[in-house]
Amino acid sequence: MKTLNDLLLLGDPRLYETCAPVLKEELPLVADWVADLDNVMREIRLKYNFGRAIAAPQLGIMKRLIYMNIDKPVVFINPELADLSTDLFELWDDCMSFPNLLVKVNRHQSLTINYLDEHWQPQTWQMDGALSELLQHEYDHLDGILCTMRAIDEKSFKWRG
Repeated sequence: MKTLNDLLLLGDPRLYETCAPVLKEELPLVADWVADLDNVMREIRLKYNFGRAIAAPQLGIMKRLIYMNIDKPVVFINPELADLSTDLFELWDDCMSFPNLLVKVNRHQSLTINYLDEHWQPQTWQMDGALSELLQHEYDHLDGILCTMRAIDEKSFKWRG
């Protein structure tokens, strides 16, 4: 079982890599990956009091997999974003890979996410506001993009207070 000590931190070169799709024959591995993601997210919540979702590459699992647990667990396998709104909003973003740093970014107000669930069934979910922002952040991880790379300007960084 992976723990907080396995979480990749800002500067780890693996955080900047593009992840490979999950293959159908890897589906039996997904439950273990999700258990690891869930465990680390719980540890982050206990230590830092935040964490709604986590992307597999943050634990060195270089696969296109996102785990979210707000009201209930949701597994996003090979997600694709579509219908990104032209309306943007500004927010202070945080990340488990640099838990004490906040970064001001712009995110799309709404989007559609197409993905496979843990049973390899296609799903579609239209999101806006906080959920839209969250999935954009996690999706970026799959492409090796951190919110530090999306900062509005050089003054868009602050320590968590």
